[in-house]
Amino acid sequence: MMGGRASLATRIVLVCVAVAGIAVLVAGLVMAGLARRSAQGVLQDSLSAQADVLASQLDERGLGSRAAGLGRTAEVVRGQGIVVVILLPRRGIQPTDQGSVEAATTAGLTQISSGQSISTTVAVDGKDYLVEARGVGPKSGFALVEPVRMVAGTQRILIRNILFALGAGLLVAALAGGLLGRLLARPLRRTADVAAAMRHGRRDLSVPVEGPAEVAEVAEAVNELSVALRHSEERQREFLLSVSHELRTPLTAVHGFAESLADGVVTGPEAQRAGQVIQQESQRLERLVSDLLDLARIGADQFRLDLTAVDLRETLSACAEVWRVRCERRSVQLRLELPPDPAIATTDPRRIRQVLDGLAENALRVTPAGSQLTLSLGQAGPQTAALQVRDGGPGLDPEDYAIAFERGVLHEKYRGRRPVGSGIGLALAYGLVSRLGGTITAGPAPEGGAAFTVMLPATWR
Repeated sequence: MMGGRASLATRIVLVCVAVAGIAVLVAGLVMAGLARRSAQGVLQDSLSAQADVLASQLDERGLGSRAAGLGRTAEVVRGQGIVVVILLPRRGIQPTDQGSVEAATTAGLTQISSGQSISTTVAVDGKDYLVEARGVGPKSGFALVEPVRMVAGTQRILIRNILFALGAGLLVAALAGGLLGRLLARPLRRTADVAAAMRHGRRDLSVPVEGPAEVAEVAEAVNELSVALRHSEERQREFLLSVSHELRTPLTAVHGFAESLADGVVTGPEAQRAGQVIQQESQRLERLVSDLLDLARIGADQFRLDLTAVDLRETLSACAEVWRVRCERRSVQLRLELPPDPAIATTDPRRIRQVLDGLAENALRVTPAGSQLTLSLGQAGPQTAALQVRDGGPGLDPEDYAIAFERGVLHEKYRGRRPVGSGIGLALAYGLVSRLGGTITAGPAPEGGAAFTVMLPATWR
């Protein structure tokens, strides 16, 4: 037992013993009833045969003359535990033991007619009697009466046999339950050992898939969990490595230029340029750290949203003004597509701008000079607005659009093939949009690259 709970093997043994005990008791009760009725039937048939033999020796006129002979016969059968009760004309029932007389009377001996036979079981003072009566003349006849005592003896033997069978059945059930419990518990215990090892950091273990279907399913689930944890931890390590690289690059620039300024190596106009680089890289660091903190907090209840009515046209226009300048520096054409009517959404304007800026930064990073970056707002439904950021870059592989928002996946795949960010921007955008009650999807863009679409509840005016 562990933690005060019975083990599986113990429970199986108890269940098997309980089932075996109930089965033996039910079978014993059924057998006792059948044996009682069967034994009583045999005794009744034997008593009937003896009554028929006695009746064949008597005739309607001879019962009185043969009463003495019948009395001697009564003495013979009395040795077998049978009492003969005689009914004579005008004399009535001849006296014998009271119980037998009452049994014969209750069975109807006093009303028997010539040639009639009575075969029944009657109870007198809580005791059962077998009665076989025969009519041999007008108001004359006899009855063989036997107490049902042999059945009770048979029942005692049967009860003793039932108790023996019950003990044997319980013993066999306990042994079978113990064997079955060990067979079932062995793979489960092995699975528990592997799970405990996984809890302590082991990821190179697997559980043999064996045993009944349900036990095998548990083993398969643990193996799948082990694989999923291994992949998740690998992705976390890769993500941390990529973030470390992103942090190290601006830190190196800041450290180098600051050291040059401190040592007086850089002076005059070059010092001003060094200060600008330090400022830009520190802003980059601040933005990266802020994104990391937001990504860590986004699932928490205390993550703050300042909801207000926002005109998405104005938000997208303000975003375009900032990115137009940056696009011109990269010789990229910025296209702004706005609807004629305002789209009012109850949302957090700062978080929406954060999402748009992150998507635009990713898009500009991969868009070559001479291509186009598009910011678009459209009506996706009567109560839905669609914000899009589309680029003219190389796009993604078709299978990557479904996993684009998983943290660090695209960074790991496309690193070395094209400019990539830290791997947290799309994951952060997905989390922010979800907290704002919207959805974000990725797909191919008509400009040739990738299109990221943010759907938000909005009212069109």
